[in-house]
Amino acid sequence: MATTKTETKVKAKTDAAKNLQDLFEDGLKDIYWAEKELVKALPKMEKNATSKELKAAIQSHLEETKEHVSRLEDVFKSIGEKAEAEKCDAMAGLLEEGEGIMEETEVGSVRDAGIIAASQKVEHYEIATYGTLAAFAKVLGHKEALKILLKTLKEEKACDEKLTSLADTNLNSKAE
Repeated sequence: MATTKTETKVKAKTDAAKNLQDLFEDGLKDIYWAEKELVKALPKMEKNATSKELKAAIQSHLEETKEHVSRLEDVFKSIGEKAEAEKCDAMAGLLEEGEGIMEETEVGSVRDAGIIAASQKVEHYEIATYGTLAAFAKVLGHKEALKILLKTLKEEKACDEKLTSLADTNLNSKAE
C-alpha cells in the first residue's frame, strides 16, 4: 500500500516543544504577538465601520486588548519568563482575511456585517487559545497565570457575545 501525504509523520524542528511547559510558553508567545497585532488592527476596523454601536464595541475591545497585552506580560512574569512575542500564523491569517473583507465590501451595513464576521473569527481563535492555555496552566500548577488567563478568557467570551448581539439586533438585517 502506497503512503499518502496525510500518512507521513511530521519531523519535529530542533527547537520543538519537548514538554507541556515548552508548549505553554510557545502558546503564550503566539497569543502575545496576536494581541499586540490586534492593538494595531482594531483602529482600522473602527474607522471602516459605520454603525455607532459597532464602532463603540471595537473601541471598547481595543482598550480591553491593550489590557490583555499587559496581562500576558504578567503571565510571563508569573512563570519566571521574559515576555516574548512570536509571530502567530493563525492570527496573521485572520487579520489578513479581515483586511480582505473590508476591501471586498462597500462602506455601510454590508462592510459592518463583514467586520463583525471577521471579528468573531478572531474572538473564537482567542477563546480557543486562552481556554487551552488556562488548561495547561492548571496542569502545570501555574496558579497566578491560570487566574489571569481565565479573566481574559471571560472577557473574550463577552466580546463575542456582544458581537453576536450586534449582528442579531440590526446589522445583518440591514446588509442586503
